Amino acid sequence: MEKKELLKNEQVERLLSPHPLSFMKLQALCIFVIVWGIVVWWLVNSSQFGNWLSGNPWFPFILWALVLLIFGVIASLIAIQWSIFFLYLMVVLGGLGLLFWQHWENNSTSFIALFILVYSIIVSIAGFLIVELYRRSHKYYITNLRIMFKGGVLTKRERTIRYDKISDINSRQGIFGQIFGFGTIIPISESGFGLGSDKSMAGGGVEVGGTKARLFGFAGGGKEVQTPIARSYYELHGVYPFKDVQKLVENMVQSHVPTQYQKEQVEFSKQQVDIQTQMRDLLHQQGRGKPRTKTVKQKPEEDEQEEEPEKEEEAFPQEQVDIQKQMQQLLKKQRVMKPTKDETEEEEEAEEEEEEEKKKDEREVA
Repeated sequence: MEKKELLKNEQVERLLSPHPLSFMKLQALCIFVIVWGIVVWWLVNSSQFGNWLSGNPWFPFILWALVLLIFGVIASLIAIQWSIFFLYLMVVLGGLGLLFWQHWENNSTSFIALFILVYSIIVSIAGFLIVELYRRSHKYYITNLRIMFKGGVLTKRERTIRYDKISDINSRQGIFGQIFGFGTIIPISESGFGLGSDKSMAGGGVEVGGTKARLFGFAGGGKEVQTPIARSYYELHGVYPFKDVQKLVENMVQSHVPTQYQKEQVEFSKQQVDIQTQMRDLLHQQGRGKPRTKTVKQKPEEDEQEEEPEKEEEAFPQEQVDIQKQMQQLLKKQRVMKPTKDETEEEEEAEEEEEEEKKKDEREVA
């Protein structure tokens, strides 16, 4: 992180990145491709089912592709991410295209099984490298003022959240996380960022256009539940050591939470600014009603005419008195809420502040 990205008086407390095993779900997809390629090769060359698969050289490839696609559909439904299925579909189409490109489609069953094994290993290694590159692209900066999330390989994404905007913190650890000491922390903002909906279907029905449809006699319905969920580049995904980072974030959030007294003082300050604005507007109106004075001596007749605008100034006193009463009531309430200062000192300070504000507003009008 460059210094120019830091705010004034901001310091980086910790720089984090996901644990190497934190993307085990993506790595498991690559592992399945290798394992299934080995199983297909064993079925053709060493198992009792070899004779059944040797009838046609395309049988091993069809079996390999069919199981991959079915697994891709199941994984996509579980993860609610259809990109998994399309990735497996690309792997299958890539293997099929390579067979026809090299004219290997007419070779023996043993050769097709060996091709599936080698191709599965190469694809899986490439998948592991892509997952590792994706993991390394994630950077999390915990500073004394905010948390910054950065991630993405081709498309860079970035999120920043201040501690005073965090309303809740969700943490989770999987089985591997509990063993190796890493976990995920999701800071939920006041606007609800960090929350997603988890939808479950009941029965065998399908929902069409927001209405329930019947399929094979079963009724279908949906139920949504709000749950903490975010992309890996919008959360502290798989950070290590989990307990230390969790404690650091919670301490930072706690230190930025305003107390009840601070909230009341902020509210008093807002009201005071509003009253001062009203006073300033009133003085501006009075100033516009005043005629400009001249340094030249004027005749007695003109002096009598100047007395009339002065009467116009008396059209505002009641409003000015009301505003002053509001200011006095606000200052009295504020003095009651202050826990440390002596009342006499506060009254003197309030009166001095009020007089200074009046003088300042009069100078602005002049």
